[in-house]
Amino acid sequence: MPLPRPRGTHVSASHTVWDRALDPVAVVRSGDEVEVLTQEASGGQLGPGSTAADIAVLDLRRINPVVGPFFVEGARPGDALVVDVLSVDLDTWGWSALIPGFGLLADEFPEPYLRTSAVDSTPGGGGVQLLPDVVLPLAPMVGTIGVAPPEPGPHSVVPPRRWGGNLDIRDVGPGARVVLPVGVEGGLFSLGDVHAVMGDGEVCGTGVETSALVRVRLTVAPGRAPASPVVVTDLRTLRLETTLATTGVGDDLLECSRDAVRQAVDLLVEERGTSREDAYLLLSLAADLRVSEVVDAPHWVVTCHVPRRLLPGWPHV
Repeated sequence: MPLPRPRGTHVSASHTVWDRALDPVAVVRSGDEVEVLTQEASGGQLGPGSTAADIAVLDLRRINPVVGPFFVEGARPGDALVVDVLSVDLDTWGWSALIPGFGLLADEFPEPYLRTSAVDSTPGGGGVQLLPDVVLPLAPMVGTIGVAPPEPGPHSVVPPRRWGGNLDIRDVGPGARVVLPVGVEGGLFSLGDVHAVMGDGEVCGTGVETSALVRVRLTVAPGRAPASPVVVTDLRTLRLETTLATTGVGDDLLECSRDAVRQAVDLLVEERGTSREDAYLLLSLAADLRVSEVVDAPHWVVTCHVPRRLLPGWPHV
């Protein structure tokens, strides 16, 4: 079924840069709820019938559009803007891709690759049908959320910064709270880049990118600006299942991360018979990358936690 009809006041106007000079799309009071209709991360360049050829010609200036900005009355530099995520209603399809130059193993996956997925969020629905034999449970989350920086813009919406942005924190879903430092008068809050499901780390560079209807509450906490965004999680955003965790061990956290993911890719290829591209995509959606040990510096341990149901027979003993 299509996205639900918006309820009450809603906004769908989008932009692709952070800029304190942008005119607000709406003025709201502290404690107000707003509803936004977000576009999938390509900004309309991809659809259910797209192919890898469309990835090769993506206009990267149009990716990660966010809806806003909202001017919150009473929000001033030094305050915190508290964002409560109330609901995230998903579209019926999404896409995941390997985009040349993006992702933890970008040098090992240089060619464009695309998977579109059916997204079934009806009660008792099937979740995300990524591959014929892989259905992932839904875990809606907001990837890009933030306020305007005080420095003159424009600033790319893609990299995260102190003021929020493309944080891609998997726990920013329904029931979660995000606390942002306010950098300019009114905050100028925006959000977008919704995923139907994504693993911690988003290792290939994409989740299941989809459009969504997102409802949030915006509240000003005077004088309570954190040094950088803080997320208060909700039980609904946690993964409660057993995992198989591959490891990366060494003196470079980035290389440890790459080693852990590379080993997990190899296991999925060997055990499930998937292509390396599909294995890498699957890890970006379903696996969680964690820093597990930093106490024995300069030796670090990074783990890539793969749901056990994806590798049920390993090891064979």
